[in-house]
Amino acid sequence: MFCSKCGSRQPDDAQFCASCGSIMNRAYQQKTMGLQENVASLLCYLIGWITGLIFYLLEPSNKTIRFHALQSILLCVTVFIIYAVLGILRVIFEINMLGFLFFSMSSSTFGLLVFVLWILLMVQAYQGQKWKLPVIGNLAEQWASK
Repeated sequence: MFCSKCGSRQPDDAQFCASCGSIMNRAYQQKTMGLQENVASLLCYLIGWITGLIFYLLEPSNKTIRFHALQSILLCVTVFIIYAVLGILRVIFEINMLGFLFFSMSSSTFGLLVFVLWILLMVQAYQGQKWKLPVIGNLAEQWASK
């Protein structure tokens, strides 16, 4: 069972969250949209902004799922912007082989880092943790509570 307020994992018989002290609502915690809250949170990241948007629109009352959905959407937008900037810089500076290699390696390294981050976010979401990314996580948390 997971706390709907802070997202931390709790024992099945808990009446109050050990982390934040909120009342545990067993009926609400068990399933959301037919899925466990942690599974729905993981699925928010699965296909990036697409599943993020689906869960954001279909789950208006669960703040934890809305947080993960928004963080997924914002992460995809940020990654897209960074790739666009790298692509533009690559075109501008592709005057010699050294510049081409530098931007190719930058894009590859960035892609690998994004892939690792994507896996980590899904694992953390499945474990019931709210792993907030800098800036993006704060925005997602703020917008999820509205």
